[in-house]
Amino acid sequence: MGLGLRPQRFRAPAASASDNLFETTFATMRTRTIFGISLSLIIINMAAIMERADENLLPAVYKEVSEAFGAWPSDLGYLTFIRNFVQGLASPLAGVLAINYDRPQVLAVGILCWALSTAAVGASKYFFQVAFWRAINGFGLAIVIPALQSFIADSYMDGVRGTGFGFLNLVGTVGGIGGGAIATVMAGYDFGGLPGWRCAFVMMGALSCLIGYLVFRFVVDPKRISDTGKISDRENLIDNKTTVKSANTIWLESWIAMKTVMKVPTFQFIVLQGLVGSVPWTAIVFITLRYDISRLSSPSLIKFTGFDHNSAATLVGLFAAGCALGSFLGGIIADALSRKYPNAGRVMCAQFSSFMGIPFSLFLVRVIPQEVGNYYTYAATLFLMGLTISWCATATNGPMFAEVVPPKHRTMIYAFDRAFEVSFSSFAAPVVGILAERIYGYDPKSVDPVLGSVTAAQALSKGLLSMMVVPFGLCSMFYTPLYWTFKHDRENARVTSIKETEML
Repeated sequence: MGLGLRPQRFRAPAASASDNLFETTFATMRTRTIFGISLSLIIINMAAIMERADENLLPAVYKEVSEAFGAWPSDLGYLTFIRNFVQGLASPLAGVLAINYDRPQVLAVGILCWALSTAAVGASKYFFQVAFWRAINGFGLAIVIPALQSFIADSYMDGVRGTGFGFLNLVGTVGGIGGGAIATVMAGYDFGGLPGWRCAFVMMGALSCLIGYLVFRFVVDPKRISDTGKISDRENLIDNKTTVKSANTIWLESWIAMKTVMKVPTFQFIVLQGLVGSVPWTAIVFITLRYDISRLSSPSLIKFTGFDHNSAATLVGLFAAGCALGSFLGGIIADALSRKYPNAGRVMCAQFSSFMGIPFSLFLVRVIPQEVGNYYTYAATLFLMGLTISWCATATNGPMFAEVVPPKHRTMIYAFDRAFEVSFSSFAAPVVGILAERIYGYDPKSVDPVLGSVTAAQALSKGLLSMMVVPFGLCSMFYTPLYWTFKHDRENARVTSIKETEML
C-alpha cells in the first residue's frame, strides 16, 4: 500500500509586487488593440488565413504533382486521405493539450508542424516523401483547428457567435484563395529553374512559421482573462508556474472531458451529419483538375472546353469567395434567427444550406452546356453555390457546440467533431479517383498535355457527382433531430457551468 500521497494544488500566497507586475503586464497584452480590435484576435485570424491557404495548396496543383511524380487521380486522392486520416486520429490531442496548456502555446506547436511539413512537400523528390509530409501536415492541423475554434467560441457571446465564426471563415477563405488561386497561377511558371508549384509550398511554409511565432509571442488565451481585462484565474496561472500536474491527473481530466462530450445528443447528431456532409467538400478538390484536363483544340465543338491555369484559378477563387461571403452571411442570419427562434433558428439555416448543394451540383456538372462560351455561366454558378452551401459550420455547428458543453470542454468538443468528420471524409477523395478510373473510364494516358481529354473530364465529372448529391441530401436530413435535442443539451450545459462556478 502506498503512502497515500496525492498531487496537491498550492494555495497562492498574497500577491507580491512581482505578481502584480506580472498581472499588469498580462492585462496590458490583452487590452492591446489595433484600430479598436484585439491584437490576439487579429493574429488568430491571420493564423486562420494561413491554415486555409495550406489546405488548398495541394488540390490547386494536382495536375503538376501528377506529372512530377507520375501519380494517378487515386494516388492524389490518397495524399488527401493520408493527411485527413491522420488529422482525424490526432484531433482529440488538441482537447487534451488545451486542458493543460494555454491555447497560444498549443497553436504555435501545431502551426510549426504544418509549416515545416508544407515546405518539405515542395522539396520532396519521391512520392512517398510527399505522402509522409502530408501526414505530418495533418498532425499539425489536428492541433490547430480545434484550438482556433474554441478560441473564437470563448471570444464571443452566444448571440453573436455565428458572426464571429463567420468572420473567422471569411478571412480564412482569403487564405484559401491565396493558397489555391496563387498556387495555381504559380504552377504555370518556373522560378530559377524550380517549378512554380514547389516554390509555392516553400513560400507558404516560411510565412506559416512567421505566423506561428506571432501567435506564441503575442496572443493571450481569453479563458485566462475576465471582462475587465484582468486575470480571471490568477491562482491557476501561478499554479502553472509552480506546480506540474501528474500524468494521471492530466489523463483523468481529459477522459472526463471526452465522456462529457460524447454523451451530448446534439454533438452526436451534428457529427452524424458531418460524416456525410463533409464528403462533397473533400470530393470537390478535383474541380481544378477537371478543368485543366478538358481542353479541346476546336472550340467550335459543342463539348466542354477546358481552361488554362489563370482561368481555372479564377473559377476556384470565385467559388472560394462565395464560400467566404456565404459563411459570414450565414452566421449573421443564424444569429438573427436564433434570437427570434432560440431552439430552431440555427437548425433551419443548416438544413437550407445543405439542401442547396443538390441543385447546384446537378446544375454545375449536368445542366450547363459544355461549350467554350459558358465560362461566365460556370463562374456565376460556382460563386452562387459557394454563397449558399457554406453556412453550416459558422451558422450552426460552431455556435451550437459552444452552448451544449461547459466552457472548459469546448476545445474537446471541437476536437472530437474534427476527429469523426475528417476521418470519415478522408475516404471521399480516393473514392472519387477510384470511381473515375475503374467505373467511368478515366485514363491519364489519354490526356494530351496541350489538348486535354473530354472523356477524362466527363469521367471525373461523374465521380464528383456521385459523391456530392447524395451526401448533401443526407446531411440536410440528419439535422432534423436537433429541433428537439438542442434546447435540452443547452440547459444542461448552463446548469453544469453554474455548479462548477459555485464550487470554486
